[in-house]
Amino acid sequence: MKNIKEDERLNVINHSCAHLLAGAVKHLYPKALFWVGPVIEEGFYYDIDLGDEVVKEEDLEKIEREMKKISKDGKRIFRREITKEEALKEFASDPYKLDLINNMEDEVISMYTQGDFTDLCRGPHVDTVKELKHFKLLKVSGAYWKGDTNNKMLQRIYGICFETAEELDEYLNLVEEAKKRDHRKLGKDLDLFCFSDLVGPGLPLYTPKGTIIKEELQKEVERICKSYGWQKVYNPHLANVKLFEISGHASKFSEELFHVTSNKGHNMVLKPVLCPHHTQLYASKMRSYRDLPIRYMESDKMHRAELQGAVGGLGRVYAITVEDGHSFCTINQVKQEIVNLVNIIKDFYSSLGLWGNHWVSLSVRDYSHPEKYIGDSKDWDICEAMLEEISSELKLDAKKCEGEAALYGPKLDFMFKDALGREIQIPTVQLDFATPKRFELVYTNENGDKVNPVMVHRAILGSYERFIMLLIEHFAGAFPVWLAPTQVNIVPVNNNYHLDYSKKLEKLFSEANFRVELDAREEKLSYKIRESQTNKVPITIIIGDKEVDAKNLTYRVYGSEESISIPVDEFIKKVNENIQNKKVNNI
Repeated sequence: MKNIKEDERLNVINHSCAHLLAGAVKHLYPKALFWVGPVIEEGFYYDIDLGDEVVKEEDLEKIEREMKKISKDGKRIFRREITKEEALKEFASDPYKLDLINNMEDEVISMYTQGDFTDLCRGPHVDTVKELKHFKLLKVSGAYWKGDTNNKMLQRIYGICFETAEELDEYLNLVEEAKKRDHRKLGKDLDLFCFSDLVGPGLPLYTPKGTIIKEELQKEVERICKSYGWQKVYNPHLANVKLFEISGHASKFSEELFHVTSNKGHNMVLKPVLCPHHTQLYASKMRSYRDLPIRYMESDKMHRAELQGAVGGLGRVYAITVEDGHSFCTINQVKQEIVNLVNIIKDFYSSLGLWGNHWVSLSVRDYSHPEKYIGDSKDWDICEAMLEEISSELKLDAKKCEGEAALYGPKLDFMFKDALGREIQIPTVQLDFATPKRFELVYTNENGDKVNPVMVHRAILGSYERFIMLLIEHFAGAFPVWLAPTQVNIVPVNNNYHLDYSKKLEKLFSEANFRVELDAREEKLSYKIRESQTNKVPITIIIGDKEVDAKNLTYRVYGSEESISIPVDEFIKKVNENIQNKKVNNI
C-alpha cells in the first residue's frame, strides 16, 4: 500500500483533491467553515464546521457527485500571494482562518483558488481540477478543533485520490480486504477478547482463547530470549512518582499518568513504562564487571491515560501489556548485545513468516531540537556512531531517520509489512547512556573504579494488545497451528456410531498436548464442518465408519476441500513437527 505523503506526485494530487472536497462541501453546505485539510499516509482529510448540520456516511456519495461535477468543469487552479494584513481582511468573517493567519510567521501568505473556492495553502497543487478524477471519500468522523477537547467538535471527512482508475480500484479492494480482517470484528467472531462498559473502555478482557494466543506468544519470545541469557523479573504496577521524575518519564508523560491516591495518604502513579523499575533491581546490590551483562525481561501491564476519543479496539488502550527487556552491560559488551538482539528478532519474526519483508530504521536525534532529549550530547554522539557501525557490520542497510530517537538514546527500529502491505514497527533496540547516570547505577571495573553501565532497551513484540491486533489482521484470524487457540477439531459423522472412537482420539491428542475440541452436538455433519471453517480451526478431523474400522483418521486443513486419510501416530508426528518448527503454513 502506497504512502501518499511520501509519494511526491500523489501528495500534490491528494492535497488538491482536499480542496476539491472543500469546494464541493461549500456548494452543498453554504455556511460551512474550514479548518485544515492535510495529506496523510492514506489520502487526505478536511476538518469542517457545519454549524447545526451533520454529514453522515450516506451523504458522502452526494458530496462525491458534486466533486465530479466540479472536476468535469476543468477549471484551472490559481496561486495568489497576499500580505498578512490583506489576508486578515479577506478572511475577516472566518474565525478558523483568522486563527491560522495570526499564527503564521510569514508576512507573505499564499492561497489557491479553483473556481469559486479559495483557501489558504502553501501548495503546490495540480494545474486544473480536471486532473482530479479518480477519488473516493472514505469516512466521516468527529475531531476537536486543534485536537483540544475543550474546543468545538468539527466534522472530519476522509478521502483518497490516485492518478489512475486502476490504482484506485486496487486501493479500494485492499480496503474491503482490510474490513474482512478487522481485528475488532474477528476478535468478537472468534471469541478472543471483549470490552465491558462496567470495566471501562480501553481495558480489554481476554477470553480463554485470546489468553492462549497471548501466552503462546509470551512463551515463544521468552524461550528465544532465555537462550541468550535473559532472565524473567516481575515488578509492582504502582510506584512513587519520584521514580519517573528521575527517569524523565514523568515530564514526558505528564498528561498521560494515572495518579493513584487513598484516604490513608498514598500518592502514587500506575507505571507508564517498565524500565525505571528494572534500574532499581540493578541498584539493589553492588555489581562487578564480572556480573555483566545483566539482562532482565518482563511481560507486564503499564498504564497511560490516552485521550478518550483515541481509544478503540486493541490498537489504543489504557492498560498495555508490554513485553520489555533491559540489559546492563559494559561499553565493550554493547556490540555483542545488539548482535544477539538482532538474532532474537530474526528468530521470533521468522516463526510468524514476517522476517525478510522488512527494513531497518536507524532512529537518531532531531539535531535542531536537543531540548527534547535527556543525557549528554557527547554520549549521544557515541551511541549513534556505535549503532551506525553495528548496522553496517550486520548489513542491516539501516536508513537514518532524524527525530525518531527515544527520549534517552538512539535506536534500531525494525519495520515489517503485513499481508495487506501495511508497514508496522514493533521490535526495537535502544542504546541508553543517560538513564544509568540519572539513577547513579554503577559497577566496579577491573581497576576497582566505579563506572556507569550502558543500558540497552529492547522490545521484541512490544505491546501484546497491538501485536495481537496485527496478527489477527495479518492472518485474517487463521493462525498457524502453533498459535491457534484450537488446533484440532474432531467431528464425528454420527454420534451413535463414531463418538466413542472420537473420544479416544480426543484423549490421545490431549495427552500429546494438542489443543483439541470434540464437536459432539446433534447437528448435521455439513453444519459442523462449516462452523469449524468459520472458526478458522487449522485442522478438522472427520470420523466415520471407514475411520473407525481402520483405526485411522481423515482430516481437512483450513481453507482446503481436500480430505486426507492417515494413520493416527503419523498424524500426531506430523502435527508435532509443525508445532515444534513453528511453521506458518498449516500441515
